[in-house]
Amino acid sequence: MSRSSPPSSRRLRVICSVAALALAASLAPVLGVQAAATGCRVDYSVSTQWSGGFTGNVALTNLGDPVNGWTLNWSFAAGQQVSQAWNSTVTQSGTQVSATDAGYNAAIATGATVSFGFNASWNNSANPAPAVFTLNGVACTGSTGPTPTPTVTPTPTPTPTVTPTSSTGARQVEDLDRGLISARSGSGNFVAWRLLGTDPADVAFNLYRGSTKVNASPITASTNYFDSGAAADASYTVRAVAGGTEQAASESSLRFSGGNYLDVAIQPPSGGSTPDGVAYTYAANDASVGDLDGDGRYEVILKWEPTNAKDNSQSGYTGNVYIDAYRLGGGRMWRINLGRNIRAGAHYTQFQVYDYDGDGRAEVAMKTADGTVDGTGTVIGNSSADYRNSSGYVLSGPEYLTMFNGQNGAALSTVGYDPPRGTVSAWGDSYGNRVDRFLAGTAYLDGTRPSLIMARGYYTRTVVAAWDFRNGSLTQRWKFDSNSAGSAYTGQGNHQLSVADVDADGKDEIVYGAMTLNDNGTVLWNTGLGHGDALHVGDLNPARSGLEVFKVDEDASKPSSWMADARTGQILWQTGASGDNGRGVSADIWSGSAGAESWSASGGDGIFNPSGQIVGRKPSSTNFLAWWDADPVRELLDATRIDKYGTSGETRLLTASGVHSNNGTKATPALSGDLLGDWREEVIWATSDNTALRIHTTTAVTDRRIHTLMHDTQYRTAIAWQNTAYNQPPHPSFFIGSGMSTPPRPNVYVR
Repeated sequence: MSRSSPPSSRRLRVICSVAALALAASLAPVLGVQAAATGCRVDYSVSTQWSGGFTGNVALTNLGDPVNGWTLNWSFAAGQQVSQAWNSTVTQSGTQVSATDAGYNAAIATGATVSFGFNASWNNSANPAPAVFTLNGVACTGSTGPTPTPTVTPTPTPTPTVTPTSSTGARQVEDLDRGLISARSGSGNFVAWRLLGTDPADVAFNLYRGSTKVNASPITASTNYFDSGAAADASYTVRAVAGGTEQAASESSLRFSGGNYLDVAIQPPSGGSTPDGVAYTYAANDASVGDLDGDGRYEVILKWEPTNAKDNSQSGYTGNVYIDAYRLGGGRMWRINLGRNIRAGAHYTQFQVYDYDGDGRAEVAMKTADGTVDGTGTVIGNSSADYRNSSGYVLSGPEYLTMFNGQNGAALSTVGYDPPRGTVSAWGDSYGNRVDRFLAGTAYLDGTRPSLIMARGYYTRTVVAAWDFRNGSLTQRWKFDSNSAGSAYTGQGNHQLSVADVDADGKDEIVYGAMTLNDNGTVLWNTGLGHGDALHVGDLNPARSGLEVFKVDEDASKPSSWMADARTGQILWQTGASGDNGRGVSADIWSGSAGAESWSASGGDGIFNPSGQIVGRKPSSTNFLAWWDADPVRELLDATRIDKYGTSGETRLLTASGVHSNNGTKATPALSGDLLGDWREEVIWATSDNTALRIHTTTAVTDRRIHTLMHDTQYRTAIAWQNTAYNQPPHPSFFIGSGMSTPPRPNVYVR
């Protein structure tokens, strides 16, 4: 089914009149419990419709007095029956439907809007929009009226018992378009598109070049196609076929004009010089993606690092850090200048891009300080403050956490960064190294909506804070602090973190390194094996239930690497101590052994199978990964190349020219992930002159059909945290590899 709605379900604006006075009167008792709105508007739309079912979206705008607690009522005239809802609790009795706030969205200020949605059945003949909506017993007319005088109402006649619908643990995800791309390959065009997590299981596709359908029968086995002999500049659309009915056309294809790559122009900031006279320029660094404007297409959010960026262990001034947003079709949306009081380096600025408030548009979150300038030119705090000491460290002054508007970069909510630095030496040293070790992530802690994770410290004291962004404000959900939790939890963090539902309770946990925090901020398990540089969480052994964790260790007295049950932390196998083991990877890179292969820089001489047995030679790189060719076995991504593992050596699949990798010897891309097209992954590098982000795609035709990995929330949150400290590749919640089973359909919904 296409993201675009068919003609019969195009978006409608429904301004309800007071015609249904009988309905309003029947709901009057509600006024005695909840504050009555004196004016409201409802925007009702059918975003997707298929045989026997549809998705409805409702935006409720309060035009009158502030409301704290709401119930919206309407009647379906054609037998529609709600089966599932999100962002509200929906009940139905006959034709009468009631949607009540979900608690966190109970308050609606004057002029504010709350949104919710539902899935429902219809009769395949008529699906009319409701004619009348009432909010807390008052008809929504689209205008304001006088505040009603409370009246004494008689005891209502009992109504039949209704059964509430179940949300079945669905998670909100982005309302993505098809991500349709066209890339030149030989004498034809490679065309690929997304299978959405919300598509019906039996959806098929027709591909059109202009107005000409290029496939003889609907495409069911994959979401890619090679259009032999087509002109290089041909434009394509794809149409879903659901229940035998062809849906509306998708957006037009995004053409990769460089063959297998697309250049997105970027604008380097002007260089400068530090207070001690050291000149610097700028290089494009880590990137992320998010649908900032709600049109279904990703935008790219880019961090600019000055050439004098420092590791925390290094003294010296740095230039300012900048965060930009760019459209894939070209054009900068905004620029945020973090200012002189945010030091530049891999451990200082971890930015998160996600739709935290559920309005269909992503926000951007990061640590800020006095002098940060948002995307509209507004300064946060004291614009003249300079807290840098003579060694270039920032060890005094206020610290903030800011949520920015993704459309214009405006600061939406700024709170004090928690935890504050306090006494610098309490974090492990007195000169400013370990106090400023920050991590960040995004997690579905309630199982439905995303929360922001911000953390400080992992060598000694560890503090992890979870934040919700709702109704325009950041509020803290919980905080874990090893100072209060106990000394057993100090020093267990990594230079990165991972997020996954490790205990299969529908809510995410934070895999912080050698320990894991439960969704409520308490410790789920702790191996006590200490700090490390890399970890991987996924279904690394599909022969056993649940997920696994593979991690490398820095402590020379501890196992150099180990694999554990992600639910319990039980060590499944380990390698002997071998000093600081700085790199490790786990993924299915070879079809000759079932499950993932695991290897590290110094933990054994070979690749280990899921049982801890060496089954082959060690690859030439220990870095990133990418699904690139036609099979489900993953490839090796290192620096600016992609290789396929083999028993006697690697085969080069891509050597990207004219681009650079990031983060020194780490040699990581700006971003890698399933950003466009089918389920396989794209890689973004900046061009050598830092004037463009170059997005590379595979052009290998695959017969595999897998929903977009961005609708698997473990994978999607991994894209969000990929830029954190020592960048690591993403993993989905299910196994992709040789002998894989059909992946489960995601339990997700869109706004």
